Amino acid sequence: MTSSNSQILAFSKMSDGELLKTLAEHKIGLTAGEARKISDILGRDPSLTEAIIWGIQGSEHCSYKSSRDHLKTLPTQAPHVMIGVGEDAGIVEIAETKCKDGKVRKFGLVMAHESHNHPSQVVPYEGAATGVGGIVRDVLCMGAKVVASGDPLRFGDIQRNQTKLIAEGVFDGIAGYGNPIGVPNLAGDTYFSPGFNDNCLVNVVCLGLIADDEIIHSYVPEEAADEGYDIIIVGKPTDNSGMGGASFASLELKEENKEANKGAVQEPNPFLKRHILESTYDLFRLLKEKNELGRVSFKDMGAGGNVCSTVEQVDRWGYGADMDVEKIHVGMEGLHPSVIACSETQERFAWMCHPSLTQLIVDHYNKKWALPDIASNAAASVVGKVTHGNYRLEYKGEFLCDAKAKDLTSGLKYDRPYHAPERTFSEPEFDQPNDLVDVLKKILGSENVASRQPIFERYDKNVQGQSIIEPGQADAGLLAPLRNRTDVDEVTQKIGVALSVDSNPRQAKISPYWSAANAVVESMRNVAAIGATPWAATDCLNYGNPEKPEQMWELVEGIRGIGDALRGIKHKIHQDYPVPIISGNVSLYNESPNGSVDPSGVIGMAGRMENIDKAITMQLKEVGSYLVLLGKRKNELGASEYYHLMGHLGANVPQADFTQAQQEIFTVIDCIDAGFVTACHDISEGGLAIALMEMAFGGNGNGTIGFEVNLDHVAEQTLRADKKLFSETGGFVMEIPAEHKQAAQKIAQNYGVDWIELGKTDKNPVVKFSENSESILSGALADFAHIWLNGLRDKL
Repeated sequence: MTSSNSQILAFSKMSDGELLKTLAEHKIGLTAGEARKISDILGRDPSLTEAIIWGIQGSEHCSYKSSRDHLKTLPTQAPHVMIGVGEDAGIVEIAETKCKDGKVRKFGLVMAHESHNHPSQVVPYEGAATGVGGIVRDVLCMGAKVVASGDPLRFGDIQRNQTKLIAEGVFDGIAGYGNPIGVPNLAGDTYFSPGFNDNCLVNVVCLGLIADDEIIHSYVPEEAADEGYDIIIVGKPTDNSGMGGASFASLELKEENKEANKGAVQEPNPFLKRHILESTYDLFRLLKEKNELGRVSFKDMGAGGNVCSTVEQVDRWGYGADMDVEKIHVGMEGLHPSVIACSETQERFAWMCHPSLTQLIVDHYNKKWALPDIASNAAASVVGKVTHGNYRLEYKGEFLCDAKAKDLTSGLKYDRPYHAPERTFSEPEFDQPNDLVDVLKKILGSENVASRQPIFERYDKNVQGQSIIEPGQADAGLLAPLRNRTDVDEVTQKIGVALSVDSNPRQAKISPYWSAANAVVESMRNVAAIGATPWAATDCLNYGNPEKPEQMWELVEGIRGIGDALRGIKHKIHQDYPVPIISGNVSLYNESPNGSVDPSGVIGMAGRMENIDKAITMQLKEVGSYLVLLGKRKNELGASEYYHLMGHLGANVPQADFTQAQQEIFTVIDCIDAGFVTACHDISEGGLAIALMEMAFGGNGNGTIGFEVNLDHVAEQTLRADKKLFSETGGFVMEIPAEHKQAAQKIAQNYGVDWIELGKTDKNPVVKFSENSESILSGALADFAHIWLNGLRDKL
């Protein structure tokens, strides 16, 4: 007689109605067609556990079944890529140097990008906290020291109390997890729009540092099946938290399911995570000393829990595994074996290792680092072996799963139809407001422009002692990841890494292509504005339901925009290659019965600096300096803050000229490297006027240097003054001391970049904009700064 543990679901004998009822009863995230395909793949009907596994492994979150072919069009290759797309995180070289032990090593920057959108909408604190935890594990599992994080966030209408509650919960969750584990928050951005009322977006980026002889892969060595590698589960005991989280992330959120969905959100334990981090760093060191890093693999346990973290380590070579689910340490009595197999309990990892290393790893966690004494039932447990056969699970002697690993990880795939929606956009017609001072103040106080200080003041930015530029002080954060490496020289220790995250979802209402493309270009401008060279990118693609052709089109257009922008701007050092995408994430089904989110292709951009001492911020530094514009203003106010203030969306979304953008970026990098620039800021939300104001404010809003600028030559066509001020065409404003103006201008000319002198900084803390020798906008710097500093704080 078959027990409930090995229950067979007779999909092949069910009608569609019976099948859908069965899937709903067991909360399995499959369609009727997918369920039938599983029976075809297996040549039999699946067990309950197999169906649950496929519902998770076959979700968009894990398998990329709708996006896989489109993602292949993105540029991922470059000479400095050490490990590209396909593992838990990507790695790019940032230094090669002779170390003090005489060995020449390449040092890599590890980058990963994830989303935790659905969980954060349902349980904001826990959802955001576990999002940070998951991305930290992804970077750690490459063998890296985790050195920084960033958080692109999207919330609904800020006037709604629910939005405020969700936002506050997310901010506190990021701080409540990131601060205790000792990872500095280096960058982030936050956007509020009604398009996110029912689905917030919580994306997380993480950086790590690693040497080329410290890398651990997230797939087993080719010898693993022949040598019978052991499988070890490490960390918190498995419970029922997060059960079905990956498949939950591939479902439409409905209000009536809110309470039930809370069970799909994991429970964070940052203090246990810190202990596991430190113990794992110690194990890395020990394995390196023994020259054994090539005989292990290591993977984060996130979506799909024990199954996902093990099946994805063996499928690369077509291997399988034999696992005894009963040997997995648990924290609750009476768990169904499918829950033990697939629950997404936090703070867990899966090692696979040569049998000669098994006892060393188990004793390291259980005895040396006393994991069972740190948290109840936490442990390192040996649960199975790598084989040449199928991926097999058993429990109390009964069969639960017996399938090819590759069928589980990639057996479901779609070539979804897509087409553009029928919609038109038009430019609004309205007279220029008489009071431009009032307009500027309202934009400065907007929740999408005002200071983000109320958010990042909660985060620890300086833990580890490597942060050079904190969030809010410049267009990108900056750290010196090699500063604490005592085995390298002082020159190598001064190499810097910049991080920016970007996306303008309002632009995507008009064009998902240009929204994603502009996100790439702006993120490059941001790292360049502190003096860093764009080096490598990640993407997090947050879109709606791929089963709906118009929403699938938005995803395809976003991917196309990202690819075109990356290919359109050469890598400054490796000029035969684009800046590569080295990791990323796809988050689909971000929708509710009220509709999908604003399409959001979020970019994380890493930049490299040869010498952190040359980095600059956005704050004006000297009286009498020249203010120079790169990038003439165009009639590109579609989706702008100005049009939004005036009650319009518009049509003319910014359309970056990739060649021009490249030359402007290279100009800024070279001018900063030469020491000719004292402050720099890119132009984005709010346009030229906001860029200049934020330079005068400085990151803390306490700037005292004013300016006087002239708008006569800023546009390439006839534009009204309000459009010159607030057009969101990309570009830069640089502060250049008089003694460096001629040399800096020559660099711009060599790149074929227009050099537009706006005016000068002033000792009086007053801002003045003029046109045709007449003042059109002026006021005391402090009055504007107060509005900017408190705009978001007052709304929250």
